Amino acid sequence: MRELMQPSKDEIKLVEVLHALADPVRLTILGRLADSGRESCSGISETIDVHQTTMSHHYRVLREAGLTWTTVEGRSRYVSLRREDLNERFPGLLDAVLTPLRAG
Repeated sequence: MRELMQPSKDEIKLVEVLHALADPVRLTILGRLADSGRESCSGISETIDVHQTTMSHHYRVLREAGLTWTTVEGRSRYVSLRREDLNERFPGLLDAVLTPLRAG
């Protein structure tokens, strides 16, 4: 298993998090991760009607903003929500964003 480049908890910047949250596809991905904890990128991609290269872009934006953690296991990539890190950096932000997604 290896990890891709992603910011440490202390390097997560609010402006980059907000930019990443501004896209409906990325919000859908985060909603899925909030429910499941960890999923393969291919598993999430199967349920979202977006081209593979576009999905790769969305995963990269989420990872580089510090919202997700991506690991590579063999030929598969797994992504998980960095809930604990985000709650420490920006208390309440993640819940404020995800709660309306679950209600809708």
